Amino acid sequence: MNTGVKITAFAAALAATFGTAYGVGKGVGPVDEPKKAEHGEHAAATPEPSASAGGHAGHDEAAPAAEQPGGLQVSDGGYTLALETPAPPVGRSTLKFSIQDTAGKKVTAFTTEHGKELHFIVASRDLTVFRHLHPEKAPDGTWTVEADLPAAGGYKAFADFKPAAKGAEGLTLGVDLGVPGAYTPQPLPAAAPTASVDGYQVRLGGTLDPGKAGELRLTVSKGGKPVTDLEPYLGAYGHLVALRQGDLAYLHVHPNEGGPGPDVSFTATAPSGGTYRLFLDFQHEGKVRTAAFTVKAGAPAAPAATPGTSAATPSETAEHDAGGHSHG
Repeated sequence: MNTGVKITAFAAALAATFGTAYGVGKGVGPVDEPKKAEHGEHAAATPEPSASAGGHAGHDEAAPAAEQPGGLQVSDGGYTLALETPAPPVGRSTLKFSIQDTAGKKVTAFTTEHGKELHFIVASRDLTVFRHLHPEKAPDGTWTVEADLPAAGGYKAFADFKPAAKGAEGLTLGVDLGVPGAYTPQPLPAAAPTASVDGYQVRLGGTLDPGKAGELRLTVSKGGKPVTDLEPYLGAYGHLVALRQGDLAYLHVHPNEGGPGPDVSFTATAPSGGTYRLFLDFQHEGKVRTAAFTVKAGAPAAPAATPGTSAATPSETAEHDAGGHSHG
């Protein structure tokens, strides 16, 4: 996968609409893997010098300043994200799409990564709605998934996948969709060190620096006690996705070594300055939840705490679909 962010982790989660709490992501804390995942996995943290945008990244190199984050292109590497339902209604509806090659033929063979052939994410342009969905593929290459988009406005859909073709690289493609109706954009939640979701508290520490690797640390607790038995979700203890405010550049996350909590650690490099929204999924007691944070690149991820502050707002929604999790 291509990404302007190099993030490594071992994990925990965002805020709710589909069928759980909040969520999206990349693997955090690989399960049963003592080392970092290889390039063939969701490891698009930092592209290697020879990798083009959209390709997998080297884990130990800082992302080049000119490297383009994922999700900014609808076509890349000879593949196109073709959305068949560009204007779904408010509420629950069926989204259909396909990945097409240069001849316009639907691709049917993909490499399985983190337990899925393709990861599909939908986020509102104001970053207050987030959905991590798990679509089903028909024999002809058409993907279908139920999505709950709670309000009118602009959204962006991301397909994160790796074709099974020889020499193919991981890609993250993005396409716009619009939900008809009166639209009032919501302000991005203020940066806060703690996010609360479904009775859990997730604290974020560290920095996200443009052009320089920095550590992001997340700690999961419930009722004032650390959670030390996070459960594997899609082959890892957590998944993380970052979206840049303004263009919704998709910053890929990749896990470091780590156990089942309470701490989750990522090494991330932002492609530029600006404000980012981080979405962290974690599973505990059989349910996937998501914690979301607003972070400004170059500033501490965790500003001085104010009692009762939270990174989530009542108007913000995220959820997991029936096949895993979704956000909204």
